[in-house]
Amino acid sequence: MGDFVLDRIRRHPQAVKTIAIPRGRIGLHALPTAAGIELRDTPDYAWDGQQRGDASFVVVQHTLSGRGRLDYEGRQMVLTPGSTMLVRIPHAHRYYVARGESWHFFYLVLAGREIVQLADAILATAGPVQTLDAAQVETLAGICLDMVSGPALSTGTLSAEAYRAMTVLFDAASAGTPEEQQDWLTDITSHVAQNLDQPLPVEELARRAGMSRAHFVRQFTRAAGSAPSEYVFAQRMQMAAQLLGATGMNVAEIAGACGFGNANYFAKAFRRAFDVSPSAFRDSGMYSMPGAGDRRAAEGAKGSAG
Repeated sequence: MGDFVLDRIRRHPQAVKTIAIPRGRIGLHALPTAAGIELRDTPDYAWDGQQRGDASFVVVQHTLSGRGRLDYEGRQMVLTPGSTMLVRIPHAHRYYVARGESWHFFYLVLAGREIVQLADAILATAGPVQTLDAAQVETLAGICLDMVSGPALSTGTLSAEAYRAMTVLFDAASAGTPEEQQDWLTDITSHVAQNLDQPLPVEELARRAGMSRAHFVRQFTRAAGSAPSEYVFAQRMQMAAQLLGATGMNVAEIAGACGFGNANYFAKAFRRAFDVSPSAFRDSGMYSMPGAGDRRAAEGAKGSAG
């Protein structure tokens, strides 16, 4: 099946479908209430999870291209292509399009007791952003496409599809518990910290963790909150900031210590991460601000890591 459904949904014109299910004698505990495919490119697209009423429901939103932003319990996250967001309403979060950016996505709005219970379990295990495998994304895309442009479905089928969408996320979240992740994650992060002066390709890290590259990227992103390449880049930039602030090493020496064979390339990467050159960073005293280097390096990694 490949990316057939996902390709269709990428080409599909924008569409929003509200699903009204008549109340019957049999109450169902998993129901879709809306589905859609949208491309948003203005900052007026913003949803506050505490200002959408008191009724409990969830939103599943998959990024096709561009990027969205999610502020979640004080954490700021970037929703990049391939990431799937799950949020519960009401809750302290806000997702939106930043000025100058665009966000192409498809989504499902789901309600019902079983839906909310599953969402709570998933959020407790994996958090609000997951990286699903291709088959799981295809399943979600197919459910959305059927609801948006397919023939009318019976109430029972709609309920089953809503539940199926949540079980896809549940299966992804259940792939590894925090306890199971801890040993390999600690080993990988320690290995990275001790070898920042060496090449650290994702394939090598995956072999060290005993996983395929694709599975490792999914598991690491879920456990650490960023992709392996972003994480390594952020660690390199944090070390560079520390060396600039605490030593008299020149830029070429710092570049080598942080795994960059070319000082010019290091300087360009550093500027992308911190918006200033290494020399200007050192002269400004930015490194003396608690947490400044860590925060800026992490932000820069999202746009600089390959």
